[in-house]
Amino acid sequence: MKQTDLPDTLPLFPLPGALLLPRARLPLHIFEPRYLAMLEDCMKTPHRLIGMIQPRLGPQGEKRLSAIGCAGRLTGFSETEDHRYMITLTGVSRFRLRAEVEGFTPYKRANIDWQPFSRDLGREETDPDFQREPFLALLSRYFATRDLGTDWSGIKAAETELLINSLSMLLPFSPEDKQALLEAPSLITRRETLVTLLEFALHSDGRDETLQ
Repeated sequence: MKQTDLPDTLPLFPLPGALLLPRARLPLHIFEPRYLAMLEDCMKTPHRLIGMIQPRLGPQGEKRLSAIGCAGRLTGFSETEDHRYMITLTGVSRFRLRAEVEGFTPYKRANIDWQPFSRDLGREETDPDFQREPFLALLSRYFATRDLGTDWSGIKAAETELLINSLSMLLPFSPEDKQALLEAPSLITRRETLVTLLEFALHSDGRDETLQ
C-alpha cells in the first residue's frame, strides 16, 4: 500500500491509554452508540480505517486530541448477544492530525497527514543492537514487581518488532508514556523508550535495576 491510497479524512476513536502501532493488532470492545455508528460507517468504506488517538488536556484544562495517532484497518468483527461488538484493528500507519472536520456524525472526524510516517508502510523494522536476554531479564523483574503473568514461550519466540510493539501496547503505562512510545521515530528508539520506562518503574519500586 502507498500513502496515496490512504484517505485524507479519518473517523477518530479517542481512547485514553489505548495504543495501536503499525502491523500490530488491537482488540476493542465497541458499545457506545456514537462508536457503533462509526463502526457501521467504517464498514461501508473501501479502506475500513479508524484512527486511534489519545485525548489530552490543554493548558486551561480543555479537552484536546494528541497531535499524532495511528490508523488501523478493521480486520476482525464479531457481535455479542447483547448487540455489542468485539473488533480487531490492525495498525497501518501513524498520522499527524491536521484539523477536526465539522459535520453531522456523532463521532469525531479529522483531516490528517500521512507524510511524516511513510516508513510505517514498509517492511517490518529491525533493531540490530537489541539484546534479547538482558531485555527479557529486565521484563521479568518488572512482571514480578506487579504480579503479572505472561506466556514466556511466546515472548521468547516473538520477532523483535512484534515483541517491542506488543509490549508497548499491552503494558500498563500512563497515557503520556503510551504517546511517547507511539511517537518514537523508529523501532530502535521505541525499544530504548520502553527500556527507560521499565527501568523507571523498577526504580520507583525501590529496585535499582539498569539494563546494560
